[in-house]
Amino acid sequence: MQRSLQAARLATFAYFALNGFLIGIWVVHIPAVEQRVGIGHATLGWLLLLLGAGAFAGMRLVGPLADRFGARIVVPVSAALCAAAVVLPGLSTNAWTLGAALLALGFGNGCLDVAMNAHAVQVEHEYQRSVMSAFHATYSLGGVLAALVGASTLSWGWSPATALGLAALLGLVGAAAAAPALLRTETPSTAEVSATGERRTTPRRIWFLAGLALLLMLCEGVANDWSALHLRDVLAAPAATAALAYGAFATAMTVGRLLADRIATRFGPVAVLRYGSALAALGLLAAALSPWIPLALLGWTIFGAGLSGCVPQLFSAAGHADRTAAGANVARVAGLGYLGVLAGPAIIGPLTHLAPLNIILLLPVAFCVLAATTANVLRPQPTSTPQSNSATPFQPTH
Repeated sequence: MQRSLQAARLATFAYFALNGFLIGIWVVHIPAVEQRVGIGHATLGWLLLLLGAGAFAGMRLVGPLADRFGARIVVPVSAALCAAAVVLPGLSTNAWTLGAALLALGFGNGCLDVAMNAHAVQVEHEYQRSVMSAFHATYSLGGVLAALVGASTLSWGWSPATALGLAALLGLVGAAAAAPALLRTETPSTAEVSATGERRTTPRRIWFLAGLALLLMLCEGVANDWSALHLRDVLAAPAATAALAYGAFATAMTVGRLLADRIATRFGPVAVLRYGSALAALGLLAAALSPWIPLALLGWTIFGAGLSGCVPQLFSAAGHADRTAAGANVARVAGLGYLGVLAGPAIIGPLTHLAPLNIILLLPVAFCVLAATTANVLRPQPTSTPQSNSATPFQPTH
């Protein structure tokens, strides 16, 4: 049993890394695809909304399917769908076909995102300790690998279709190879479903977790979109130096997620969310108000370190809240969280016309403070039905 559980954990790592690689290889080739299709930045920006719309639709669809058929079936199918779709932007010849390709890629990405997180919850439950954050760190490492591979293929003069086609082939092979190691899911009996019929009405706690995911992932999106611009426009940093802001944030996020599981096991998810969000607020506050580039870089680093473990704890809590509806609950939290990533540019951009960017960054600071003050939502909730299994025995509550 222990060997099969370790194999399932390795398989989950593989799917997270695969997801990060597939999305990363697309991101690296965005400029080349844009040039091939012959569109401008503005048109590309609108088309990228279809990527988000497809992801949101996939998340909403696959959550209940994971509960019904089990992650062992849904994860590899979702991974294969995402892998097959990644080649489509490279084959696009105009804005219409690119839009359809991005919708399909987003849909596959959304399906895989929820399916693999639902299986991660299952693995975590079997381990009886926190293991979720390391999976999310592996996603980031997959993106790093994609950047290295993409840089190489671009330097060799490969077309987007060739590079993305190879990535799709590797993705399909990886999805099939990791599938046998996934854990089987026990399908709830009719009696169990009837006994937990109240789960059909989503508990307010799940929506609260989803709301926090929206705010915290919006903060992550702010770092993705505005960290380099903050150093360049506010502190007049050279372009190469400004790029270090996002690099510092992303590196701190990855390292923090590799360490967060140990912290969560020792001190509990409430502490990770409370003190992580507070640390993130302090880091971004320092970056926003700093007149010096080194202090701003340190602030963005602390911001990433603080945020790193927060969102995985929300996913974990949603999945453990009701074992018979883990996929659907993860889909709700992930779906709203993804909307937060998309909402970042839409919210921050217009506000910069009203105030300087460093002042507008105080808004995500406030979001982090709100998350810190409401961290008790992660405490296990009492339940009257054993099937809902809302308490997770491995999670300390202090």
